[in-house]
Amino acid sequence: MIENVDQFSTIHESLTAVFQVRHFPVDIPAGESTASARGRRPHRQHRELAVLLWQRALAPQRGTWSLPGGRLRNDEDLDASARRQLAEKVDVREVDHLEQLSVFSAPDRVPGPRRIASAYLGLVPLTADPQLPDDTSWHRVAALPEMSFDHGTVVEHARARLAAKLSYTNISFALAPDRFTMSTLREIYCAALGYDVDTTNLQRVLTRRKVITPTGDTAAPGRAGGRPASVYRFSDSDLRVTDEFAALRPRA
Repeated sequence: MIENVDQFSTIHESLTAVFQVRHFPVDIPAGESTASARGRRPHRQHRELAVLLWQRALAPQRGTWSLPGGRLRNDEDLDASARRQLAEKVDVREVDHLEQLSVFSAPDRVPGPRRIASAYLGLVPLTADPQLPDDTSWHRVAALPEMSFDHGTVVEHARARLAAKLSYTNISFALAPDRFTMSTLREIYCAALGYDVDTTNLQRVLTRRKVITPTGDTAAPGRAGGRPASVYRFSDSDLRVTDEFAALRPRA
């Protein structure tokens, strides 16, 4: 029996789509990163879901943007590899949630020796501000730059997974601050889902499912004054299903 020697050249790698809800200038051009927009004074800002990318300096596909990742070592499992790649490649060491997303194994997904990628979804809270290398920046998920290989498809899968889990789990704890007002939490949900949700309905749903708990404190009034907003926290920070058949609908 003749063995196929090609199987021994297969490389296994991890890729992680790291998401964070961040402020972006309203008038930032499509494909432009937060790094390139830095220094400009925007007229307005709003929160959008962002993904962490680094720009390739070498062939193949030099100049395109990639998800952080790399080869699986012989002495590590996939979870450890994903966390190591984030720390070494883009200096992100604290991820509040990390889960395996899917396996991408098309024979021609990258040129050269065959690579099988185990993709991950990672979430960083609103208040985190990791110090990134010069070749790395946050990009709007809704307006990605030219992506390397199949990395754009990985981002799409990760976005869909996150949107689904926001409806039926408490995964929003990994995107939000430890303490927050409902208006802040609503902005996070709107950014991650990609559509508008009603604040009152969101509060009612999350309270009924025991996802959030009032702290008894209130936030400082804004410039417009008005009634101080109540401050909430998450009931727990372990992922759990809250309603397996639920879906958060867009605001009518």
